[in-house]
Amino acid sequence: MGEKIHVSQATEDHHHKRQQNLSPSLSSKLAKTWITTKIYIFLLFIFLLCASLSWIFTFVLGESRFQVTSVFTRTTNKSVTTTTNIPKSIIKIPLNCTLLNNNTIQTCPSNYPTKFEPAITTSEACPDYFRWIHRDLEVWQKTGITRETLEKAKPNAHFRVVIKSGKLYVHKYKKPFQTRDVFTIWGILQLLRMYPGQIPDLELLFLCNDSLVIWKRDFKKDTGPPPPLFHYCGHPDAYDIVFPDWSFWGWPELNIKEWNKLSVALQEGNKKVKWKDRIPYAYWKGNPNVSPIRGELMRCNVSDKYDPMVRLYFQDWRSEVKNGFRGSKLEDQCTHSRYKIYIEGKTWSVSEKYILSCDSVTLLVEPEYHDFFIRSMVPMKHYWPIRPNNKCGDLKFAVEWGNNNTEKAQIIGKQGSEYMMKNLEMKYVYDYMLYVLQGYGKLMKLDVTVPENATEVCSETIACPITDGGQIRQCMDDSLVMSPSIKSACNLPKPYGDNELKSILKKQESVKRKVGKWADEYWEVQNKILQQ
Repeated sequence: MGEKIHVSQATEDHHHKRQQNLSPSLSSKLAKTWITTKIYIFLLFIFLLCASLSWIFTFVLGESRFQVTSVFTRTTNKSVTTTTNIPKSIIKIPLNCTLLNNNTIQTCPSNYPTKFEPAITTSEACPDYFRWIHRDLEVWQKTGITRETLEKAKPNAHFRVVIKSGKLYVHKYKKPFQTRDVFTIWGILQLLRMYPGQIPDLELLFLCNDSLVIWKRDFKKDTGPPPPLFHYCGHPDAYDIVFPDWSFWGWPELNIKEWNKLSVALQEGNKKVKWKDRIPYAYWKGNPNVSPIRGELMRCNVSDKYDPMVRLYFQDWRSEVKNGFRGSKLEDQCTHSRYKIYIEGKTWSVSEKYILSCDSVTLLVEPEYHDFFIRSMVPMKHYWPIRPNNKCGDLKFAVEWGNNNTEKAQIIGKQGSEYMMKNLEMKYVYDYMLYVLQGYGKLMKLDVTVPENATEVCSETIACPITDGGQIRQCMDDSLVMSPSIKSACNLPKPYGDNELKSILKKQESVKRKVGKWADEYWEVQNKILQQ
């Protein structure tokens, strides 16, 4: 042990003597080299600092006004919560309402992102109603959509949308009711902001009226494929392509918020009054003059023989406008009664999603038309079915049954509300739009061209000129997509097979018939009592 220490000490002394014997010139060279290295490091630091400042001014303070923020995820394991940085960024794209070069007309920024890869790839399956997308586009699968086929839809369209290289162009033909066209186009623009680079070049024609026009009876094999026309609702006997309605981005004329805000308000409204503490009647408030079936509903309000168990009210929208909509807040209507009635207007009604979002039991008068999400909802699980030709009797029976089976009734109301909140998040609305347009774009058998009379539009050209601080601009500000989605779209499920779809529809019809039979048996007993 001592010998090893001796050898080690000798080695250290040897190295020490060699270092003392280094020539002065070599020491001087080493010192100069170290100073030079420090200078290079300092210059490199200055370069990197300047580059960072330049990047900040270009993307945060410059014309594009992009803002880049870090993404954080929180991982929770029982009582331990940790926050981890993910080395990815989110591009924030607020509205740029600055007029450039002293222009008096708002223009579209030239540096929107044309492509964005989501940071999170999801394995989540889309809700079942996405499976209907394949069916809605099926009629054009063999032939595709040619220029001739597309233009046949023009006489019924309110506007044409052209998406080319990620930019959106609009050619308007006629003015629809209120701002339906404005908010429909606004919604498509938000989709482009959410999924840049994922919408193919395409041309589509859009109908904003309630009534459908592309009926199957008018198109047979020898007449060629029907013209593709996008619309807010569909029908089993029509080819209109179902698309989310304008009110998802707000209905300012009726003081209805965009769906993100309103769905939260509806959830909060559900909590204000417990289900059992609500009025044990069925409630409906609306305009009965828009369709005969609603006029018939109003006659269910009165009977000299029995309590009809419904409370029906005429909605005077002109009066509501004058009074500041104090009596028409949708979130307040959730707590009015245990049961809420949905009934169509001219066709489908925007009110459907608002009524189903309340945890009151939805008494759904069997609709003739459908929007994009209702087709996967199940009778007696998400709503109570009411026969159109026996409305008054079915409504009274449904309320009587629910008041005598409160726990079961509450479950139906809760399941319907949960379905809406879970499956109709705005992310899913955009995903549905994405897949409809991607599927539709694949059918294009024409050169996508921008018409001479079309105008490029973007969020800035629509929103920035509105400076009155009113509801229209408020709805746009609230529904503006501020950044591309860091999460990929849900996975599109496979289409229904013919046999599978027949089986599903058969089960639903079986449930409806069963409920109708219960109502008939109830009234057989009641009529005997009334005759005594």
